[in-house]
Amino acid sequence: MTLETGLVLTGMLVVGFLCQWLAWRVKLPAILFLLLAGIVLGPVTGLLRPDKLLGDLLFPLVSLAVAVILFEGSLTLRFHELRGIGGAVRGLVSYGAVAALLLLAACAHWIAGVRWEIAWLFGALTCVTGPTVIAPLLRTLRPAARIANTLRWEGIVIDPLGALFAVLIFEAIVSRQQGHTIGVFLGTVACGALIGALGALLLGFLLRRQLVPEYLQNYATLAGVLLAFGASNALAHESGLLAVTVMGIALGNMRSVHIDDILDFKESLTTLLVSLLFILLAARLHWPLPDGMLWAGIAVFLAAQFVVRPLTAVLATIGGGLNWRERALIAWVAPRGIVAASVSALFALRLGKLGVEGADALVPLVFILIIGTVVLQSATARPLAKWLKVAEPEPRGVLIFGSDAVARAVGRALKDEGVRVVLADDDWDGIRRARMEGLATFFGNPASPHAERHLDLAGIGRLLAMSTHRERNTLACVHYRQEFGREKVYRLRNLAPQESTERAALADNLLAPPLFDEAMTHARFAELLARGWRIKSTRLSATFDWPHFVEQYGSDSVLLFGVEEKGALRVALAKRELEPRPGWTVIVLVPPARSGGQA
Repeated sequence: MTLETGLVLTGMLVVGFLCQWLAWRVKLPAILFLLLAGIVLGPVTGLLRPDKLLGDLLFPLVSLAVAVILFEGSLTLRFHELRGIGGAVRGLVSYGAVAALLLLAACAHWIAGVRWEIAWLFGALTCVTGPTVIAPLLRTLRPAARIANTLRWEGIVIDPLGALFAVLIFEAIVSRQQGHTIGVFLGTVACGALIGALGALLLGFLLRRQLVPEYLQNYATLAGVLLAFGASNALAHESGLLAVTVMGIALGNMRSVHIDDILDFKESLTTLLVSLLFILLAARLHWPLPDGMLWAGIAVFLAAQFVVRPLTAVLATIGGGLNWRERALIAWVAPRGIVAASVSALFALRLGKLGVEGADALVPLVFILIIGTVVLQSATARPLAKWLKVAEPEPRGVLIFGSDAVARAVGRALKDEGVRVVLADDDWDGIRRARMEGLATFFGNPASPHAERHLDLAGIGRLLAMSTHRERNTLACVHYRQEFGREKVYRLRNLAPQESTERAALADNLLAPPLFDEAMTHARFAELLARGWRIKSTRLSATFDWPHFVEQYGSDSVLLFGVEEKGALRVALAKRELEPRPGWTVIVLVPPARSGGQA
């Protein structure tokens, strides 16, 4: 039995990884594939039976996993950032969210026929979107910057707030079911809030004073979160989820507490927990569903998609500075995600044990809504954005860190071929010259918090770190790996390989692939430009291909970029040589004596 359990758990890990990988490949939210995998493994084939597999451990394991997920989501909420997100987002996360909660609850009650207690809980769980489903959808959708920022901030802000709403409603249901007075309910809420705040203060004190070594901070945070969850539940039954939500919000807003590494660890842990959790929860669905629940769930989904979201979004964005096209797309996009799936399954388990009538309808209704919104919106949002003329082009543009003669020359050559180029630097003289040459610019460090708020990356998909500062190039590359992906970030060497001693070398995991050929450095590029070398663009053909170009312009010419017939940009790298084909436009650094040849 031990071997069987181990094999099943290992299989779940493998399936979870494959679902996450497939979601990355097709640019869809992973939750969709995880839920479908769980449904196939559970009710369809019967290969996975969570209750039999884990027995009495199922409930506490799900509870702990949800606690970690809620804590990680709450850490992302920064109060100081709420001041600059605009009226549209404020409306969506305040009265818009309340209106959505009320309307969704009414749909669940009148369409699906569930009791008002379950309907209120359904409304609280499904009025939220969440960054884990919005982010991959936005990568496929690629809307205009204002739409993307509005949807992203809505997901970030409303995710923990929605969890807080749901926890409060759940506490009220439990208190009423167990015959508790309003005083007991308020005491439960107060206990959860107090334990969460105290846990955040204690953990923040330990981190701020460096009383916990850096390699143990993630461990300490995880232990602290689970301790707060368990202690709060012990003092006031069912208050633990509120405690970890408050703890995450409080810790995320503390000054002088660096939580970037904690966030990275929690995101990785959450990915693992979400993968296992959603497969388990979907496998627990009973098939066939309760009488009429499938069609009722579909009807609730249709009402949510075509009535509730458009109505609440249009009302919430009145006076928010968006035009009608932008508001129309926002009214269509609202995929549900982690909070709805994980918390609904946990609450259904608990309410079922308490004997609350209709609790078994909560999970099917939520899961049908999740699958419906993710599938429909993933398939239709991009065409709708194009029809509304609010879609950004393919992210083929380039962000260049640097503004000296080398960066400007490369920027002009790319811009002349129709590539969107933005030069970012904190050297005012270089930025001023770039602006005079007609290049788009950003004055400031591209890896700064100011850049996160003000640097427009719409249509940008690559980084070329080409400044004269080696360490700052590396910092920019590390920063933009998460934005563009590791394979879309490059650097121009500041030192030749033979000049970089072991003492001065940077760690390999910090270094992006070097641009152009093995001998090319920033100093050499600048020297060649000063000697009269020029960057030349030429369209290849069957009669004038790359070998002919090299023959005419010299074998010492340096291939920089290639632009395919459909406009895709290819970058020449020191360790990955390009092979230009007929139909491509090549961008090459050529010697002065040969720069006046065929165009």
